[in-house]
Amino acid sequence: MSQNATRLRQPLEECRVVQHVMGKTCVPKSPERLVTIFHVTLGNTLVLGIKPIGSATGLNSLQKEDFAKYLKDKIVGIKQLGSQYEPDIEKLLLVKPDLILGWEIVQRTYPIISQISPTVLGKWQGEPLWREYFHFVAEVLGKEEAEQQAWNHYHRRIKELKIALNNQYTSKKISVISVYSGSPINIITKNSFVGSILNDIGLPRPKTQSVVVPGGSYGISEENLKDADGDILFILFTGNNNDRKAIKELQQKPLWKTLKAVQQGQVYSVDELTWVGSNLLAADAVIDDLYKYLVKNP
Repeated sequence: MSQNATRLRQPLEECRVVQHVMGKTCVPKSPERLVTIFHVTLGNTLVLGIKPIGSATGLNSLQKEDFAKYLKDKIVGIKQLGSQYEPDIEKLLLVKPDLILGWEIVQRTYPIISQISPTVLGKWQGEPLWREYFHFVAEVLGKEEAEQQAWNHYHRRIKELKIALNNQYTSKKISVISVYSGSPINIITKNSFVGSILNDIGLPRPKTQSVVVPGGSYGISEENLKDADGDILFILFTGNNNDRKAIKELQQKPLWKTLKAVQQGQVYSVDELTWVGSNLLAADAVIDDLYKYLVKNP
């Protein structure tokens, strides 16, 4: 059976033909047993008011059971189906989906999973195009009206936060970095997911972060730690023990103590999966964090 055979499985009056990275697929007009692959896809479907029966969101082959913290009150009853890079086929079969919606990274397994149910894979071009990916998910599910309502909610919250901040940060630079064990320090730039939120709010960034780079981030060595400086510094925290150790070691370095944000006691750890979440539920949680750290601590 060909990879596009799933488009022929249902009468056309019961499904809609959609174009995606693997071709054309006829998807149910009202899927009742949706499965998602990729944590961003899961967040997007929940934003649109659709709760999948299962989702593969594990970050790698060793982390197969994790859901992002900001989703905890929304994923009750959703079965974890393994890694978002290689879903658990056996578990996928058991939940009997009527639609699988995921990202292009799992193209290799498409010939298998598309035999289970109609399968649509979206093109993921990184955080800088997170809004476009959301629109793709909304189109596949026929939820453009819910998409617009979600954007209305986001823009309302942005407006409310700007009012609460009351121009207190117009001359202060907001720095965002991530630190991983065995990797360079990661500078989060303005075209990242969280960078776009900060831009919408009108919060200034350091010059080294007010740039557009592929993927929305770039690495620096400890010697260039000054590129991470700002009046306020947010560190994306994974909770991983090795990453926690790497952050503690960095904080013991002499250069760390020269950073303005460190000297002013304006360094805050925030959940990494939330701040790279690339969907509007994550954006809501990021805005909550900004209320917590900026409105209460001007």
